[in-house]
Amino acid sequence: MVVKDNKMGLWGAVSIGVGGMVGGGIFAVLGLSVQLAGGGTPVAFALAGLVALVTASSYARLSVRYAGAGGTVVFLDRIFGNSMHVGALNVLLWFSYVVMLALYAHAFGSYGAVFFPENTGWLVRHGLISLAIIVPAVLNLTSAKVVGKAETYVVVVKISILLFFLVVGVKGVEPARLAPDTWVPMLPLVAGGMIIFVAYEGFELIANTGAEIRDPERDLPLAFYLSVGFVILLYVAIAVVVVGNLPLDAITGARDYALAEAARPFLGRTGFTLIAVAALLSTFSAINATLYGSSRLCYTIAKEGELPVQLERQMWGAPAEGLLVTSALALILANVGDLSFISTLGSAGFLSLFAVVNAANFKDEDAGAGRTLSALGVVACAAAFGAMVWQSVGDDPANVWVLAALFGGAGVLEVTYRTLGTKGPRKRRREARVTRTL
Repeated sequence: MVVKDNKMGLWGAVSIGVGGMVGGGIFAVLGLSVQLAGGGTPVAFALAGLVALVTASSYARLSVRYAGAGGTVVFLDRIFGNSMHVGALNVLLWFSYVVMLALYAHAFGSYGAVFFPENTGWLVRHGLISLAIIVPAVLNLTSAKVVGKAETYVVVVKISILLFFLVVGVKGVEPARLAPDTWVPMLPLVAGGMIIFVAYEGFELIANTGAEIRDPERDLPLAFYLSVGFVILLYVAIAVVVVGNLPLDAITGARDYALAEAARPFLGRTGFTLIAVAALLSTFSAINATLYGSSRLCYTIAKEGELPVQLERQMWGAPAEGLLVTSALALILANVGDLSFISTLGSAGFLSLFAVVNAANFKDEDAGAGRTLSALGVVACAAAFGAMVWQSVGDDPANVWVLAALFGGAGVLEVTYRTLGTKGPRKRRREARVTRTL
């Protein structure tokens, strides 16, 4: 008798990492990266990728050590303890995924609006932005399993379209458009790469598959390295083809749908439409997957005793209240923020969290030889965060208040909850929830 093995293999985990990164990030931030880095855009993507790769090594070790569905939340709680500071960091992780939802929805609206008359652009774009969050929220609430089965196929389709774009587009690349004299100075170049760091954050999703992997000690590290390495090469190649085929002002002029515009020189209107459709498919699937993950992240944080017990409520197997709160916050941010604003928030959140995850692996007693690389990861993430803040605040001093609101909001929410939870029944419920997860 043959027993069916339902465990996930290496390539299943790799597809989750690649799908998480090449979800909507490249479609959303490519034009912004060209605006920030000029002809040095491939270098900016490579630098951001190196920071992601170093951090992936810490995730690989921690995922093996604490294999399960909690991912980052569990890593921080087990190594640093269930404290107010760690609780605020976990809330910041949730906020960062809300920002990612807003980024993907913004991209969906921008690419979708190109199929409508220009005089209806604003109204159509915001309508599409809203639908891009509302429809996946309903799907996650009622039939998340059915939609989830389609994710692997969506990953294959969008990667195939992007590879086709590269194969055809590489013939038209003009090296002069990538020459060093087209780059911005090195510090703004690095800062520009960090502002679009959100395009890489999705590898973190692999950490949630630890309990489902057939051979976690072998496959989890390989999944992290293979997925991040592949995406670095993919992003750098896309940046080369885009910048090499179009003048910089043409790319920045079509910033919100730059990848589709870059297909015009060698694929014409058909190529523009193909990439725009791929962007719609990709960003919609990314929103669906991120809603699925972030609502369950909210649920996990609540179970860890760091958010109210109401966020543990489920409906049809889905964490209903966490899903609705996450969707509502993303809906507001996506409709009021612009691309640069949203990208800056997302990159700031993930770079700071990844610095702490690297520090967690450094502190972990079983880190061994990985401590040196983890220390490098802390320095790299901290330096990247500093460069990004310098660039962002230099462009608009008001951004300092935006960043303060992101970090302060996470802290205030956690402090408020723990303060309210220190008396009577609330205290007993929170302490019981913390105890059961230790």
